Parts: sequence; structure tokens; C-alpha cells
Amino acid sequence: MSADLFDLTGRVALVTGSSGGLGNVFARGLAAAGAAVCLNGRDAGKLSRAVAEMTDAGLDVRGAAFDVTDAAQIRPAVAELEEDLGPIDVLVNNAGINLRGPLEDIDPDVWRKVIDTNLTGVLLVTQPIVKGMIRRRQGKIINICSLMSELGRETTGPYTASKGGLRMLTRAMATEWARHGIQVNGIGPGYFATEMTRSLVEDEKFNAWITSRTPARRWGDPAELVGPAVFLASAASNFVNGQILYVDGGILAAL
Repeated sequence: MSADLFDLTGRVALVTGSSGGLGNVFARGLAAAGAAVCLNGRDAGKLSRAVAEMTDAGLDVRGAAFDVTDAAQIRPAVAELEEDLGPIDVLVNNAGINLRGPLEDIDPDVWRKVIDTNLTGVLLVTQPIVKGMIRRRQGKIINICSLMSELGRETTGPYTASKGGLRMLTRAMATEWARHGIQVNGIGPGYFATEMTRSLVEDEKFNAWITSRTPARRWGDPAELVGPAVFLASAASNFVNGQILYVDGGILAAL
């Protein structure tokens, strides 16, 4: 049955940066599709509340607090998670930050913080997990990219560099690991209406700019990211590799 292709029952997934924001949406979507999902964040209290909310909703989730830029935290957290739930079948590298400023004035520490979180952190989290996937000859890795993987905007230099690098890291991972039955792909969200972007949605000038530039003439609903995530985490995408699926209402098509 075609519906079985999207069934994640029996799969174990880890979604980094999922105690809130779009990461939380990805985690909920995978759990609703049947996966046992581990949420992640640095704030243990916020993470605990997110786990409780999903558990109350009947979803199979738990939490693991660690910093994606710290390999010394990642390795034991992954080992404990796999001992508790079993091997990780699906990894969603979602954790990310955006610190703005004109490139000519960017402090090197700010640059490094963005690159370390958005790009290097993806490699650090993936390394201990993919080794098990290679042994089992199966696995799904989804890197959360951005429109900024393709486009630049003023004051987003560190973020753009990190997300452009993540696009190419996704391709490099796919090239190295496809032979082991592992699919590595990315999702590139456009502009979505969330708590974090509420001020922008309510800014008449910015809202008009976004809606006029987007062929769909609206902001995205976070729920519209669930389908792409489930697709890339499921057997339906077993011959899809090294691709970035842009969920952007058509922005990139209209340039």
C-alpha cells in the first residue's frame, strides 16, 4: 500500500533544536507518523516542558539536553539514547542560530558561533550516529537548510555562509554514504509564520515585501513542513539522495 511507504512505526528519530520553533514541528510530525522521537535542546527546563506537552498529546517522545557544538556532550547523549530506544534510524539536524550584522563589522566570535552551530554542529552530531547507520546499511539524515542556502540578504552573512555550506555538506554526505544505504537530504524552509517571526508578520512593510515576492502570496504554515519531513524520513524517499527540498511558496522559482 502506498500509505505504508510513509509509515514511521518502529523508527527512532532524533531532532536537534526541537524544544521549540520549527524543530518542534518536525519532531511532532515524525512522532505523529509513528516514530519514537528524541527532542533536543540546551535548556533542560524548556526541553522538559516540550516533552511533557507531546507526551500529553499521546506521542512517543523523550528528551536529551546537549549542545550540538560540543562533541564531549554529544557522544554520551547519543550512546544513552540508543541504549534506551535502540539505534537511531532518522536524524534531523535542525539546531541553528542567526546573529546579524554587516560583514565588515562582524566580530570573529559571532562568526564562529554561527558557523559552529549551523554547520560544524551538524557534522559533530552526525558522526557518532552515521557509524551505526553504516553498519546497519540504512538510515535517513535530514539537514535543515534555508532559502539562504541559495540567496544572500544584507546583515545575514554568517547565516548565509553556514547554510550555503550546509547545502554542500549535505551533498558531500550523500556522496560518501549512499553506497551504505543511507539517504542524506535537506529541507529549505522559506518564510513561515511562527512565534519567532510574529514581529515580522505584523510589520506591514516587511509583510508586504514577503507576500509580494512569494508567488503563493502568503507566509507558510509550519504544518506544511511536516509532509516533506515525513517523506524524507520514510521509505518513500529511498532513492532520493543529496537533494534540498525547498518549501518556499515558489520564491526561488520566481527570481
